[in-house]
Amino acid sequence: MNFIQKTCTAVLTASVLAAPAYAVDFAANFSLHYLGQQIVPTGATFAGTTIGGLSSLDYSKGTGRYLAISDDRGNVNPARFYELSLNLDKFERSATPGHAGVSFNTVTTIQKPAGGAFSANTVDPEGLRFDPARNTIYWSDEGQRSVGGYRNPTVKEMNTDGSHVRDFAAPNRYHPSGSVAGITAGDKGVYNNLGFESLAISKDGRTLYTATENGLAQDSLPASVVNGSQSRILSFDIATGQSKTEYIYHVSPVAIAPVPAGMFATNGLTDFVAIGDRQFITIERSFAVGAQTPGTPVTGNTIRLFYADARNATDVSGFDSISGKNVNAVTKTLLLDLSNLKHDDGTPLALDNIEGITFGPQVSNKETLILVSDNNFNNAQFTQFVALQITPVPEPETKAMLLAGLVLVSMIVRRGKLMAG
Repeated sequence: MNFIQKTCTAVLTASVLAAPAYAVDFAANFSLHYLGQQIVPTGATFAGTTIGGLSSLDYSKGTGRYLAISDDRGNVNPARFYELSLNLDKFERSATPGHAGVSFNTVTTIQKPAGGAFSANTVDPEGLRFDPARNTIYWSDEGQRSVGGYRNPTVKEMNTDGSHVRDFAAPNRYHPSGSVAGITAGDKGVYNNLGFESLAISKDGRTLYTATENGLAQDSLPASVVNGSQSRILSFDIATGQSKTEYIYHVSPVAIAPVPAGMFATNGLTDFVAIGDRQFITIERSFAVGAQTPGTPVTGNTIRLFYADARNATDVSGFDSISGKNVNAVTKTLLLDLSNLKHDDGTPLALDNIEGITFGPQVSNKETLILVSDNNFNNAQFTQFVALQITPVPEPETKAMLLAGLVLVSMIVRRGKLMAG
């Protein structure tokens, strides 16, 4: 190795060593790229259960497998979660990928505190996270606010066999009271079907987060085509089970336009994963339907992923209502609108009701995100798995340092040539 080669190597090495190590946990300095999808058709079965309603997904690096909860309220089969395998090598950038590489391995019934399966319409499972450090599972019950009755949203812990461990009790302000619609003066708590959809575990493993899909009745109206909604992110201390800080997350207005007359449309925060200290990747899902009944065609789904940062947000845990309060909300930056993704033949990716997100295995030494859709047990929908690859983007300082290093190398090489000539 001559002097020029040694100098070039030293300069490039110094530039690389001075650059921060790439990781998903530091900020929103990454881009997302479409790897492919697989689709399980509605009506598919496993171990005597109908596969569907998959509203969350969590990957275990220890086993290389995934857990997915079904939001079946006991109307098709008892409340349950599945363990499954996903072979990302089988995923295709195609409109008709099939379901090769998607294998359901086990199904587990979620049990009541006293044991046994939940009765129909007494639970609405939505979020799920596996805690490998404690070998336990956290899950959320969205609650209910309807003519069929009111039920408080809760976060629970269960063993891997589905048996109950404990409840993480949400503050009373989350409990539904007042009118069924939740839009009458004095109404409080979650709106129907807009409660605890999300769960995330902090990077240090000490905090469990959940979030309402839309705001509480006393905080804001549900999202519509003209207004967003002020959701709350709620944290729990895992060791004690006590609730801690709360932050306001602004859910954007419905991202489908125009919404046909007579259609129901909404947008909501459906799930998130923690990527740093009070930093998350969130899913916002907009959809419009003619009526929420089986067999009704879905007219559209718009799925957007955001980087959300709560580090400078106001802790609103002391406010039963944020009305009239000066509050700094969670900041968010759009990472990806999945409507822009294309297959290899140029056709757009058709999206279903994406509700779950997890980090997956590395592909080509890069992290992945895996998304899953809740098909609502609707024949017009499907269970969709979408794989995205995370590509780090260098910080501006790193780019400048590398550029300076390359310029210096170029100068040294040029000088060497002049000296040799």
